[in-house]
Amino acid sequence: MKTFLKLLFILACKPIYSQSINEIKQLMHKQEIAWNNGNIDAFMNYYWHSDSLKFIGSKGITYGWQKTLNNYKKNYSNKALMGQLKFEIIDYNELNSQTIFIIGKWDLNRDKPVGGYFTLLWKKINTQWFIVVDHTS
Repeated sequence: MKTFLKLLFILACKPIYSQSINEIKQLMHKQEIAWNNGNIDAFMNYYWHSDSLKFIGSKGITYGWQKTLNNYKKNYSNKALMGQLKFEIIDYNELNSQTIFIIGKWDLNRDKPVGGYFTLLWKKINTQWFIVVDHTS
């Protein structure tokens, strides 16, 4: 009986991710790979390609996929500036089967390392997950 209770306790404490969270974790890993290969266009594949996309950063709100892409390309114009990106998911909340809220940490390893935190709102649109709101600090 003690062994069964220990096993039950271990299983209860281990995080169990839904299929949706696992899908988003895989997409975020693909974003890391794209970024680390210097490919901002591929990194942006996981953002909603819409004028309604919202990116909130230190300079305020950027509306739209194209403007967000332009800002990334302006601020990270070469591989040295891009560095090596690493995401860490700290917490998440499945708001419903089509919407997930993620809180995480990002780090860029480069000559002058930088990092911060992010909140992402992922939405499933026509069977695909996209970031519809990104607040990065």
